[in-house]
Amino acid sequence: MLLKKEFSDRWVGPEGKTIIEHMLEQNRVIWEFRGTESLKQWVVSSDQEIGGQSEVYLKLGKNSNTCFLYGTLSSTPPRDGETRYSGYCTMRSKQQLASFDRKKHYDWSSFNTLHLRVRGDGRPWMINIAAETYFSHQKDDIYSYFLYTRGGPYWQDIKIPFSKFFLTHRGRIQDDQHPLWLDKINTIGFTLGDKADGPFQLEIDFIGVSKDYAHTEEFAYEVYKRNPEV
Repeated sequence: MLLKKEFSDRWVGPEGKTIIEHMLEQNRVIWEFRGTESLKQWVVSSDQEIGGQSEVYLKLGKNSNTCFLYGTLSSTPPRDGETRYSGYCTMRSKQQLASFDRKKHYDWSSFNTLHLRVRGDGRPWMINIAAETYFSHQKDDIYSYFLYTRGGPYWQDIKIPFSKFFLTHRGRIQDDQHPLWLDKINTIGFTLGDKADGPFQLEIDFIGVSKDYAHTEEFAYEVYKRNPEV
């Protein structure tokens, strides 16, 4: 046993944990909302940035142990003579920073599923995950998937495999798809843009990751090989 411990302790995994501890971990809460300080990790925005009329707010829920995202969606475009479409509200986690303002990433490489506990009003949302990119033209690449809320007073435990997330660039789904790299996650966000004008609300208890051993799918979408002659 001592020899085994000496051997395993030499190998340190992500966040300073030993490889053994890292491999055995099956669930991890990344964000939870327990007081006003937790809200400072998030930013909200809407189409008001381009002259739209949507409004979005973030506050603590009852008992100060959830976050409550609410507001009013308006698809009326701004009167600038150029913008034709409008109507979105977003909530996004802030980029973690290390010393000297270096980017600090989340390493979810030992997990395969996003786990959320939410309570919505029946509207569909888009979950957006941004990972570190290696080329400047990829800085607007986002991996997205749908979050369907059912409404009513009951909480939903939602588990979405990372293999289901598809690549988008500035809101457009890309033909050249490849799996999300989980070792350098920067931010996660939620976007509402269902063109249904009116009030909305989304309450979140926690956002975490988990390891589902029953899920073996690597990527849900076809990956096309590029023709080297083109």
